Amino acid sequence: MRILQINTVYKIKSTGRTCFEVKEALAALGHEGFVAYGKGQHYDANTYRIGCDFDYYSHNVLSRLSGYQGYYSKSATKALIEYIEEIKPNVIHLRNLHANYLNLPILFNFLSRSKIPVILNLHDCWSFTGKCTYYSEIGCNKWTTGCFQCPKVHEYPQSLYFDRTSQLYKDKKKWFSSIQDLIVIGVSKWISDQAKLSFLKEREILYIHNWINREVFFPRKENVRNLYGIANNKFVIVGVSASWTKGTTRYEDFIRLAEILDADMQIVLIGRADKSLINKNIKHIDYVNSTEELARLYSCANVFVHLSTEDTFGKVIAEAMSCGIPAIGYKSTAIPEVIGNECGFVVEPRNIDAIYHCLQKVKGHESGFFTEKCVNQTERLFDYKKNVRKLLEIYEHIAK
Repeated sequence: MRILQINTVYKIKSTGRTCFEVKEALAALGHEGFVAYGKGQHYDANTYRIGCDFDYYSHNVLSRLSGYQGYYSKSATKALIEYIEEIKPNVIHLRNLHANYLNLPILFNFLSRSKIPVILNLHDCWSFTGKCTYYSEIGCNKWTTGCFQCPKVHEYPQSLYFDRTSQLYKDKKKWFSSIQDLIVIGVSKWISDQAKLSFLKEREILYIHNWINREVFFPRKENVRNLYGIANNKFVIVGVSASWTKGTTRYEDFIRLAEILDADMQIVLIGRADKSLINKNIKHIDYVNSTEELARLYSCANVFVHLSTEDTFGKVIAEAMSCGIPAIGYKSTAIPEVIGNECGFVVEPRNIDAIYHCLQKVKGHESGFFTEKCVNQTERLFDYKKNVRKLLEIYEHIAK
């Protein structure tokens, strides 16, 4: 069995790591996994870079100017189709298609003609909206019937001048309808339920939770606080993001939280950050590439706090819980689904006083109170071996 995954990135970020893990799982069972990706440069066997840096940046500029993202990169997409015809996959697994690296009309014309079974994986909401990846924070439901006058037209994927969402919505509906064998898989029940309200509702829609490699993310005994200058006598609140950018909800809410913390509490934020991330109660650690080191940082914390209002899954929450750390987050999108009823708390979005109250609840419990509950939940719902096996069973079912 030959499986081709198509995604923005490979080996990096959540979706890129997932592509790599699926490819490795396929190889371990004697199958062949291939990955075609749009950004970065990796030289693993059976991987293919779509286009080049010039193509990516020029597509980015043209997309912003015209409002049409996914309508450029013609030569790169034609070369991708030649690659697909060469490797002859039994299944094509579409992941994130946005980010200026594919010509979608050319790709979907090929997919509809090829009759190769297709899996569409929903890592965000982009596939069934006019353009946006999330809409919950602004409360927009236009995508259920047809997008127009987009309130997020200047946000990612950014259009500087034109609102093309009406046409983009119609095109996506046509493209996905043209594929004969299509199964939709969400990374959470929340995103799958959302898809059932969209133009994808006539398709088979399943969900397989994102998984955690529990051989890496487990409660660690090593205390790395001294290594990073974190006081041992502090109640440590950790947050993780690829970037901490001024103006975003998670950034601004952590700044607000830092202002009301007790003297014996310390926030540790991990990820690239604006230089303005300066606060006496916030310790910043730059982006951590090593998952082993990230697991050690989770394990030395007392609680994980997630202040995003829009997440299709929230993999960092599950990673922290797998290390035995309780989580606190907003009652929004898939976040309550990941935290569950025994592994922490959820509060109404943007309610920092409620977050502080929940911190006091965690602090009031003895050390290790949540550990077994968190580890058990991640083993039950987010285990790598179990969930990747579910995906491989779907591959086997639909492969020709």
